[in-house]
Amino acid sequence: MSELVTGEAVALELRPARLPSRALAVLLDLVAAVAVYVVVTIALVTATASLDEAAQTAISIALFVLVLVGGPILVETLSHGRSLGKMACGLRVVRDDGGPIRFRHALVRGLIGVIEILMTLGVVACIASLVSARGRRLGDVFAGTLVVRERVPVGQAGFVPPPPPWLAGRFSGLDLSAVPDGLWLAVRQYLTRMGQLDPQVGWSMAERLAADLAGRTGAPVPPGVPPAAYLAAVVQERQAREARRAFGQGPAGSGGPVGTTGPAGACAPPVYPAAAVAPDVRPAVYRPADPGAVVRGERAAPPQEGSSADRPSTGFAPPA
Repeated sequence: MSELVTGEAVALELRPARLPSRALAVLLDLVAAVAVYVVVTIALVTATASLDEAAQTAISIALFVLVLVGGPILVETLSHGRSLGKMACGLRVVRDDGGPIRFRHALVRGLIGVIEILMTLGVVACIASLVSARGRRLGDVFAGTLVVRERVPVGQAGFVPPPPPWLAGRFSGLDLSAVPDGLWLAVRQYLTRMGQLDPQVGWSMAERLAADLAGRTGAPVPPGVPPAAYLAAVVQERQAREARRAFGQGPAGSGGPVGTTGPAGACAPPVYPAAAVAPDVRPAVYRPADPGAVVRGERAAPPQEGSSADRPSTGFAPPA
């Protein structure tokens, strides 16, 4: 994985393309370009048969430059770094900051590619790609570009990390009926991509999402709980309720993680941003004040042992 930092200070982890896949993509592009060149040459030779030899030579040189040099430049510019061979191999040319390439990047890559690919039969490009840590050829170095893999293995995308064990099931009393679908989608997208964000940017995004979510539920974020862990715990509670609604009080009725684990061995346990929380600190359990209150169509559990004065006031008023 290669870490690129965008202009917004977001760290992107991209997988650089290696020599075998890049060589196959270049070979497919050359085959397509040569096929077009042969067809156009035959058509021009037939149309310019009456011209003298010098004119035919000039036309052949111009055709070679336009098809084998200008063609790849035009295709990469219009497709934002995806030629025919790269699309077949799942590759794309991007800038050093992860953005799409422009005409100047494709122009530099195409002109230097004439020397290191066409004139030297790809020997220079292979040596440069093997020496480079990110598999870049000379055209990529001078243009400031990088060829990355677009296709990721199934199972690595869309994984919502589970909350810490001491937060699992702690928000069973929250009223989630007022949380809109757009906010749920934003929280889920953040949780699936928080490992790709810069720590400071990710922390500020988690704080904003946690504040919005707390405002919708009517209960503040417990003190000392990292905002990312709070978001993961609330999402898990919502998934548990959906599972109970779909399957009844079956295995999903417990407060453990539901629907938050991916395939076996697919993802490691999440690492949340550090927070000043001692290991023995436990956030307050948010439960309705009335044991008979109904939360999203379910009867809330009766209060635990201890007087209500021992539990912090949340300001949460469950619906009648």
